[in-house]
Amino acid sequence: MNSNTFRLAAVAVAAAPVALLAAVPAHAAPATPATGGEGRASAVVLRTGLDVSLLNKSIQVPLKVTLNEVQAPASAEKTALTVNLDGVQGRPVNVLRADVATSNATVDEHKAEGYTNLAKARIHVPGLAALPLIEVEKVTSKALCEAGKQPVAESNVLGHVAVLGKKVTLSAGGPTQVSVPGVGEVSLDLSKTVTTERTAAATALQLKVAVNPLKLNVAEVNGEVTLAEATCETPKTPEEPKTPEEPKTPEEPSSTDGGSTGDDVKTQTGSDTGPAPAEANLAETGGSSTTPYIAGGAALLLAVGAGATVLARRRSSGQS
Repeated sequence: MNSNTFRLAAVAVAAAPVALLAAVPAHAAPATPATGGEGRASAVVLRTGLDVSLLNKSIQVPLKVTLNEVQAPASAEKTALTVNLDGVQGRPVNVLRADVATSNATVDEHKAEGYTNLAKARIHVPGLAALPLIEVEKVTSKALCEAGKQPVAESNVLGHVAVLGKKVTLSAGGPTQVSVPGVGEVSLDLSKTVTTERTAAATALQLKVAVNPLKLNVAEVNGEVTLAEATCETPKTPEEPKTPEEPKTPEEPSSTDGGSTGDDVKTQTGSDTGPAPAEANLAETGGSSTTPYIAGGAALLLAVGAGATVLARRRSSGQS
């Protein structure tokens, strides 16, 4: 081996590992599982969206407050028992006071849940310092969204409910109207729940308020009040990792394609390569394995016959 040949062989050996690495199929690497999306949950004890008008509507004061409003993905909980509003008619208004006021929102990879509990609660609005807008003994709301399950929304109103000092019997069939002469009107919706394929929402009580004490236009209040609200959204289920597909082997051409196959070649020649055996050639011409012996015997008989003919001619010529 000359020096040039040796160098070429060394280069080929060095390049071999690189070629092997490049030949590894792309799908040989393990697939990374896809992560699911986070769910969501929220809860709130009290939410108001009221407009307060003072002195014949010459002064407009928005009364928009919340108590114990929480949201997750991160777990959250609040337990404040009161909420006040300053600056209405020169003195603070105690909007809500309760013995129990809890809201909780939690989310993990499997479920999202919002929960609210309110007990022994009184809600006041400006202009009704001595008379609560509503009193409730206990209300709860729960929204639960679990992966792979139908979301659930529940609300409960337990014990008595009083609106503008009047005890009321709430109906699930529609809003309950409460009217107090000289004070105003309140419409209550009981236990509103909504669910979809991935979400749920529950509200224990929702009030539409129109209050104008004694029609003096000293403090007119209009708007909505929501008690014990909870919502959730189901986390997305993580996708299963996809198994890499095996490469497909090329299909052998079928005998119906019109071309010759390996089997056809063997049938015609008796072998993949090399000359056909003598027996096969003899078979193609109609001969058999005894043909050489028959041919040899015939040649011998012809030779004997020829010799006898020559000998007979010599004898006849000598006698003459």
